[in-house]
Amino acid sequence: MSVVITLVQGAAILLCSLVLGTVFGIWRGYDPATYAPATFVEVHQGAVRGLNVLIPALGGITVIAIVALAVVGRDRPAVLWLYGLAFVAMVIGGLVTRFGNQPINDIVMGWSADTLPPDWASIRDRWWTFHLYRLVSSAAAELLLIAAIFTQRGSP
Repeated sequence: MSVVITLVQGAAILLCSLVLGTVFGIWRGYDPATYAPATFVEVHQGAVRGLNVLIPALGGITVIAIVALAVVGRDRPAVLWLYGLAFVAMVIGGLVTRFGNQPINDIVMGWSADTLPPDWASIRDRWWTFHLYRLVSSAAAELLLIAAIFTQRGSP
C-alpha cells in the first residue's frame, strides 16, 4: 500500500473523527432542553458562530477523501461497498445539517433573550431531533470508514 493512500486514509479517519467528536460532544454536553431560555440563546449562538462553517467544511473534505479512497479501492467489491456506505452516511449527515439544523440556526441567530418567539421550545426541540439524526449518521460513517480501511489494508 502506498504512503499516499495511507496518508489519505489517516486524514479521512482524523477528519471524520473530528466531525463525529464534535457532534457527540454536543449531544453529550449540550442538551438545550436543560437550559433557561436566555442561556439557550447565548450558548446556541456561540456554538453556531464557532461551528456552523467549520464542521460542514470538515465533513465536505471527509467526503472528498472517502471518494478518493473508493476510487483506489474500486477493484475490491467489499472495500468499494464499505467506502460507498461511509460516503452515503457522511452525505446524509451533511444534508441533515444543511437542510435541518442550519435553517434553525439562522432563525436562532436572530433571537435575543427578550425576543424569543412563543414557539421557541418547539423550534429548539426540532433542532435537537435533527442533531440526533446527524449523530447517528456520523457514527455510522466513522464505523464504515474504519471497516473499509481495515478491509482494504487486509486485502492483497
